[in-house]
Amino acid sequence: MKTIFKTIKVITLTGCISFFALTSCSDDLNIKPEGQITPEGFFSTDRAVELVNAIYNNLLQWQQFSFSWNGVSSIISDDADKGSDPGDTGADKDKLDALTFSSTDPSFNEVWGANYRGITRSNTAIGIISSPDVTLDEAFKNRLLGEAHFLRAYFYFNLVRMFGDIPKLDRVLDPNVPEDLAAVSTRIPQAEIYDLIIADLTFASENLNNKSQMEVGRATSGAALTLLAKVQMYLKNWDEVKRLTDEVIASGQYDLQADYATLWRESSENGIESIFEVQGLGGPLNLGVQGYVVSQSVRGQWGWGFNTPTEDLVNAYDAQGDDIRKNATIIFAGETMWDGEQVIQSPPNPRYNEKAYISRVAETFNGNDWESNKNIRVLRFAEVLLMNAEALNELGQSSAALIQLNKVRTRVSLPDVTTTGQTQLRLAVWNERRLELAFEHDRWFDLVRQGRAGQVMRAHGKAFVDGKHELSPIPQAQIDVSGGSLTQNPGY
Repeated sequence: MKTIFKTIKVITLTGCISFFALTSCSDDLNIKPEGQITPEGFFSTDRAVELVNAIYNNLLQWQQFSFSWNGVSSIISDDADKGSDPGDTGADKDKLDALTFSSTDPSFNEVWGANYRGITRSNTAIGIISSPDVTLDEAFKNRLLGEAHFLRAYFYFNLVRMFGDIPKLDRVLDPNVPEDLAAVSTRIPQAEIYDLIIADLTFASENLNNKSQMEVGRATSGAALTLLAKVQMYLKNWDEVKRLTDEVIASGQYDLQADYATLWRESSENGIESIFEVQGLGGPLNLGVQGYVVSQSVRGQWGWGFNTPTEDLVNAYDAQGDDIRKNATIIFAGETMWDGEQVIQSPPNPRYNEKAYISRVAETFNGNDWESNKNIRVLRFAEVLLMNAEALNELGQSSAALIQLNKVRTRVSLPDVTTTGQTQLRLAVWNERRLELAFEHDRWFDLVRQGRAGQVMRAHGKAFVDGKHELSPIPQAQIDVSGGSLTQNPGY
């Protein structure tokens, strides 16, 4: 069932926006003067909603959540291969797969530009809506600001995990102010970026409503608390991870969906397990995630066939026994899908990503492969349980950790883990994250934060270099635009 939010998105500002002095549509962070509109002359309640909707709209863009993001978060890992035909490089996806990429490869620049574009839109909304010249019901005003702060934190979290030290843009920039010009090309220590993310998510958690009180599809207090817990997990602040995930669990707003296999179907969009999803709108009017489905669909039948599951991922599922998540995550050549559709017998790749599958016969589909009806699950309750389990184990509470870990396993009919040794249980939780969250853009970043990316990738014959590949290269295009003020990460 389509949601209120999907209707609201029809009025979203779909192009680039220019309030005060925003960047242009390009992927760089250059400040280009634009026609300025003051809050007094521009503002209305509907406009306030449009400002925030414009931030959500950024999640639908090709550069934000499709080809390049799949490249830098999935194809780069041990969960996925490039896919497609051997001769189709996908611009640089072959090099991401082989860990032979450089700062000039386009995926990094696209992801950099897309996330900073989202930050710019967030800053615009925050700057205008929080202006003393704007009169709004205080609770509604703070709710809109909470959404903008949540989304800004999400964009910054993507960037800081990838690039480390990055420019900090936390306001609408004025091209006539030297400090603002310098901010665009000055890398700030990642600790300060994390401080901004934590402040944004704390504000959001205190000013957003819970899931049952919000329009479907919008950020909620539960989403803010969950993302904040995830941020604290990366910082290894385990007491905070436990506190925040305990709060989400105790809220009663979420639970595991009984049937894992249906989680990525239209019927389960924004369901009981959903904490935050990118909303795709199909039907007569398309405002879907650009290219997300078609770029990953079975090549020679439904799409381009990139981002394909590895044999190692299949083996990881098989090592568990009969793990139903394997067939819910992976499309195999020649199989009959849940909707009765038959996969061709001999596509170029033996496996494809089922979490990106959309049914052309049993779901809303109007023939537009580019902007389909598919929602993308960004945060869900199973990850809350696994973060809670990881935190409990790190705090020496192995028995409590096992309870949360085994809830995730029981849902897919797997036997309980029983080990109570901290090291063994840590590995069990990490393995469960891989199998539960495969193709949800976490595996690469998990390996890096766990300190074992080199070990794992070299075991697969990939030339991972310690001290280099933990971070992505700063895009050379951004260094060039800055006149060399932006510095490069080590090794590139």
